[in-house]
Amino acid sequence: MRVFKKCLLVLGILLLILSGYIIFRSDTFIEDASTNHGWNLMLVNHTSKIPDNYKVILTKLDNGKEVDSRIVPELSQMFRDARKDDIYMQVNEGYRSSYSQQKILDNRTNYYKNKGLFTLLARRYALNYVSAPGTSEHQLGLAVDIVGDNRYTTNQSAYRWLERNAYKYGFVKRYPKNKTSITHIKNEPWHYRYVGKKVALKMHQKNLCLEEYVEAVTNR
Repeated sequence: MRVFKKCLLVLGILLLILSGYIIFRSDTFIEDASTNHGWNLMLVNHTSKIPDNYKVILTKLDNGKEVDSRIVPELSQMFRDARKDDIYMQVNEGYRSSYSQQKILDNRTNYYKNKGLFTLLARRYALNYVSAPGTSEHQLGLAVDIVGDNRYTTNQSAYRWLERNAYKYGFVKRYPKNKTSITHIKNEPWHYRYVGKKVALKMHQKNLCLEEYVEAVTNR
C-alpha cells in the first residue's frame, strides 16, 4: 500500500508538471545581481545571485530577528501604524545566512524524497518554494516574512492589512499569486521586500512585481 501511495504521488506531480502548474527552477544562476539602480532595487532571483562582496549591516529586532539597518525605521513605523488598526504582527524571518538558506532547501528536498520522489526531482520541486543559497532576498536583509502574533491577530488578518498598506512604508509583496510565471516562486502572502516608498507606490499602482519594475527602469 505504501509503494502504491508513492506511485500515486509521483504520478500526480508528473501530471502537474505536464499541466504547467509546477515551475522547475534551476539552482544555477548566470550573473551577479546589478547594483546600478541602488541598494533597494537589487534584484536577486533564480538568474541573478548576490555579489560575493555584498556587505550588510544588520540591526536586531525585539524578537531577535535581524534585518538590514536601513529598513528598520519604515518597518517599525509600519508595525506601529498596524497596531493602531488593532493588527498585531511580528517578523517571523528576516536576514538569513547562506548556511541557513542551504539548510532550509535541504530540509524541503528531503521532505519530498521521503514522499517518494527521486533526489533530482525532489530538489527541483523544492526550488519552487525555497530559493537556492545566493539567490534569496533574505540574505540581503531587505526581505521580511511577516505573520500575525497569534494572540490578537491571525495570519490572514495580517496578510490583508499588508496587502492594503505595506506599499505606504516602502514594502511590496514580493511573490504575488498572479506573478508566479515571472518570479518563479509560488504565492507567499507573508514575504515582503523593501524597495523604498516611491518605488513601492509605483509598483502598487501599476501592479508590477520587482522583476517587471527593474526591467522597465533598465529599458528606459
